Amino acid sequence: MIAVLGAGVMGTGIATLAIGHGVDVTLVDVDDDKLAAARAAVKQQLRGAKIMGTMPKSGPVGELVCTTDLSGVATAEAVVEAVTELADLKAKVLAEVSSIVAPGTLLLTNTSAIPVDELASVVQRPEDVAGAHFMNPPYVIRMVEVIRGPRTSDAAMDSVRTLLGKLDRDLIVVGDGPGFVINRVLQRVINESARIVEEGLATPQDVDALFEGCLGHRTGPLATADLIGLDNVADSLRVLHERTGDQGYAPCDLLLAKVRDGEFGRKTGKGFYEHGGVWA
Repeated sequence: MIAVLGAGVMGTGIATLAIGHGVDVTLVDVDDDKLAAARAAVKQQLRGAKIMGTMPKSGPVGELVCTTDLSGVATAEAVVEAVTELADLKAKVLAEVSSIVAPGTLLLTNTSAIPVDELASVVQRPEDVAGAHFMNPPYVIRMVEVIRGPRTSDAAMDSVRTLLGKLDRDLIVVGDGPGFVINRVLQRVINESARIVEEGLATPQDVDALFEGCLGHRTGPLATADLIGLDNVADSLRVLHERTGDQGYAPCDLLLAKVRDGEFGRKTGKGFYEHGGVWA
């Protein structure tokens, strides 16, 4: 059994990925309504992934247990933290869970931008902490950006490879630092793309069409932002701005306005694009 902490979009997607490969999951969140929605979403996502062929169509399906009781993760083989991208919140959750699980239990943070060693500094055994930046949706995108912090042990890295092997994911191991590789580049591209729209130089559709047509990207930066969640994009940009001092990471006014208005992208039905309803 693995534990997934946080029943948001990423936590739910990771739970779908795990149970679809026969791994039991205990999904923990502080909100019962969110857990109920996550249970329904996992069922829907698993069905859709099987139809798309991104998950096994046959074989065992893991059990999903949803709970608000963090003590239920005590026997987990690994813990995947996927709570909101706020450093204080992630640190609090990781510190608490590290006091519950057995020594040597992998603590895997799904942070988008916060340095792994910053989070490892709050737990009882920093050597057990590594990063795994799953892409959304994790049951579709095979590659995982794995971050080895300066105190991450060889045993923890072996556990990461074992877990991702069970989940049939590919991985690239990178070093630690704000945003790692993907988000250090991607979030700046999204921010500049949003600023271009804000300045009236191009529409979101035109920006994305240029990236797709000229550079061969399958999805343009603003459609990608809607998929990630504009609230998550803004949080990641704040982390990068605070930790690098680079003004290019300061979230632009248009992005912040959309977040204030609750236009988070696919999960709310509207972001840079209209998505025809709330996406689970």
